[in-house]
Amino acid sequence: MESNRSKTIRKNRVRELRENRLMTQAQLARKAKVALRTIHSVEKGMNCRMDTKRKILLALGLRFEDKDQVFPPMHRMPEFGEASPGDPRNGDSSPSSPQY
Repeated sequence: MESNRSKTIRKNRVRELRENRLMTQAQLARKAKVALRTIHSVEKGMNCRMDTKRKILLALGLRFEDKDQVFPPMHRMPEFGEASPGDPRNGDSSPSSPQY
C-alpha cells in the first residue's frame, strides 16, 4: 500500500534542465537508466526515491550535491498541536483564510 507521501506533488526543475540540454524524456530516461514513465512522473512533480533523483542528476551532468537546486526540499509538516505558517501562535498576524 502506498503512502500519501509518495504521491506528493511539488515543483522541480527536471524538465527545464532537460530541455536546456536539448534532451527528450526518452533520452534522459535511457541515460539515467530509469523508465520513461518515471521521467514523465517526476517532471509532473511526483515524488520519487532518492536513488532515482541521483540517477537523474548524474544523467543531467550535475552532482548529487546540487539536488536541492533541482529537487527543492519538502517542507516539514507541523506536528499535532504545533502552529502552522499563518497561525497567530507563530506571531504571524496575516490570516491564512479571509475573515468575514
